[in-house]
Amino acid sequence: MMANFDWHNDRSGVTLLDSAPESLGIDLKAVRLYRLARVRSEMQKRNIGALILSDPVNIRYATGTRNMQVFTARNAASRYLLLTEHDSILYEFTGCFHLADNFETITEVRAAMTASFVAAGQGITQQEQNWALDMLNTIEGLVGKGAIVGIERMNAGAAISLSKLGVNLVDAQEAVEMARCIKSDEELKCVIASLRATEVAVGKLRDAIQPGITENELWSVLHQSVISQNADYCETRLLSSGQRTNPWFQETASKVIGDNELIALDTDVVGCHGYYSDFSRTFHSGPDQPTDSQRTLYQIAYQQVQNNISIIKPGMEFREYSEKAWDIPEQYLANRYYLSAHGVGMTGEYPYLYHRADFSEAGYDGVILPGMTLCVESYIGKQNGPDGVKLEEQLLVTENGTELLSKFPFEESLLQ
Repeated sequence: MMANFDWHNDRSGVTLLDSAPESLGIDLKAVRLYRLARVRSEMQKRNIGALILSDPVNIRYATGTRNMQVFTARNAASRYLLLTEHDSILYEFTGCFHLADNFETITEVRAAMTASFVAAGQGITQQEQNWALDMLNTIEGLVGKGAIVGIERMNAGAAISLSKLGVNLVDAQEAVEMARCIKSDEELKCVIASLRATEVAVGKLRDAIQPGITENELWSVLHQSVISQNADYCETRLLSSGQRTNPWFQETASKVIGDNELIALDTDVVGCHGYYSDFSRTFHSGPDQPTDSQRTLYQIAYQQVQNNISIIKPGMEFREYSEKAWDIPEQYLANRYYLSAHGVGMTGEYPYLYHRADFSEAGYDGVILPGMTLCVESYIGKQNGPDGVKLEEQLLVTENGTELLSKFPFEESLLQ
């Protein structure tokens, strides 16, 4: 049952979020304060005196506040956060101040000065300079002169204007990504709530599969279900069928699903509490049983996922993981998924774990740590082959090994 409160007299965003059905049993205040402390700790490690965040996912991570995440992601500097050791100033979009009411992570809300060409037109240069001067004065008032300032995803002119004022700028990505990669026990409850909701949606999608339905119609089943369960959006539209399953990364289209085809999907759901629910499954449309070749692809993908989950241990270096990971057979190597595994939280995040074949070119050093949540990936399909299989599981790294978080079943008809 939902917690009781007066919907008419208490309209603050935090009250509605904390009292929603999927929030029962979760101390969201503790989640927000933990995440904010994580960011500040990573700032301190790098001697960053002030952090300017504009990525709406990172703002939500640091504060718990949300506002038109897709819109603000593509309209830079329409909403941003200034974070110091003691202050958290949210520069909010016009008319939206009320969305931050009662958030313990926000010390002040100010009007955003949108430094973009769309908002300022030919006066953009002056607007960027005004923005930079206002930000500099605010930062110096909070932490003094000469502070290192971390910044992300502002339009180039705004960053250039800050630099011209003598601000010592660094990239904010490392501090924020390292903060996000370790989950608290309470935070994991949010991750699991998002996964359970998405699994309900994938179950409805699976039940709706039949020859004659289009990929778009099928994909919409997942959307309707996750949105009704307070998800935000699907970050991609990765569902394809038949020959469109090979190669991977073909977006959902108006193609009609035919008889006895494979249907592959990657959820990529930004679900309740803003947490990413990221697992992949491949289904069969019927009415007949899968072919031997379809089963072979599925079983090889399943083997890759299970093998790579089994080798993950806390304290394992990224290079060691790549060296021990499952060897992709030569006939599937060209079409391999671009990662072997990756971090996941409010989106896909640090770390990226690469296949052995790619480590020398793309891999980097690091350690798998307890509290990380990872997705283990597989795509199996021959180059120019008739179809392919996408599978993926989401898991937690514990002190002793791993714990599987995604629970949606695999297809017995394809595993036999």
